[in-house]
Amino acid sequence: MPEASERVRGILASMTLEEKAAQIVGYWLDQGGEVVAPMADEMATSDRSRSLAAITEHGIGHYTRVFGTRPVEPAARAAWLLEEQRRLVRETRLGIPALVHEECLTGLAAWKAATFPTPLAWGASFDPELVEEMASAIGDSMRELGVHQGLAPVLDVIRDPRWGRVDECIAEDPYVVGTIGTAFVRGLQSAGVHATLKHFLGYSGSVAGRNHAPVHAGPREVADVFVPPFEMAIRDGGAKSVMNSYAEIDGVPVASQPEILTTLLRDGLGFDGVVVADYFAVAFLEVMHAVAADRGEAAQLALEAGIDVELPSGDAYLEPLVARVASGALDERYVD
Repeated sequence: MPEASERVRGILASMTLEEKAAQIVGYWLDQGGEVVAPMADEMATSDRSRSLAAITEHGIGHYTRVFGTRPVEPAARAAWLLEEQRRLVRETRLGIPALVHEECLTGLAAWKAATFPTPLAWGASFDPELVEEMASAIGDSMRELGVHQGLAPVLDVIRDPRWGRVDECIAEDPYVVGTIGTAFVRGLQSAGVHATLKHFLGYSGSVAGRNHAPVHAGPREVADVFVPPFEMAIRDGGAKSVMNSYAEIDGVPVASQPEILTTLLRDGLGFDGVVVADYFAVAFLEVMHAVAADRGEAAQLALEAGIDVELPSGDAYLEPLVARVASGALDERYVD
């Protein structure tokens, strides 16, 4: 991992546990009935009974889809975001502004933003230079609005055409996926927006092409098919972020597997960026995979496995995580 600066170490040493937890979660400002993520309607996170100042009392790590949850006027929303960032600096004890992330696979997923061809067309083009140019243009539009992180590209290798997310994928060939995906990473990050590789690992190998279904892949298929695109984008593209897969491989959810998210990703592939949870993936360890008894245990499993930031909200990494540390069940160094 990169060495933290003296300033960062000083801030960390002064932080309360609640402030640390606030920096590793997101808050979904506008969620309320829009189903833009699996089970989003069941996992509603916006709290209209509390002011934003109260919600961010201890700070906040991410703002989730400021421009992309519902149609907003871009210029007006950018002005609001600038003032909100100033408020966080001015009113929270530590004065840390929030990171803002958005979907951007075929362009910034927001009203009035330009839409570009599907990733299937990128793969068919065999033109990494053109894809890099496209991603740079996408990144420029995001940076102008104050967005820091893009949740793209999707590096899942197509295995079954019945899978519902094939239209987000580049190709069936790992080398093509890696080459084109790495070009997208370079283009987006050249504009100062961090790319997020999705979905580590094996997501597209689900049984019968069903989304969220189990993956039955042996170590050779994992190493030869699913890993190479990510390795290329990390080693050659310098990708800054990775998002976990919702799936379970051989019966164990990826979100709770340190063998995948730490041993393979960090120790094996040399990744030194930030691992973010796919939306609600930490809570899913309790409500879908049933490997955690509650949100606190789900938080511990995910944090120990290697998920640094819970998105889109703090269902597990806020109060449940703080309680877990306070009880002595989890060492606070994992939060640090």
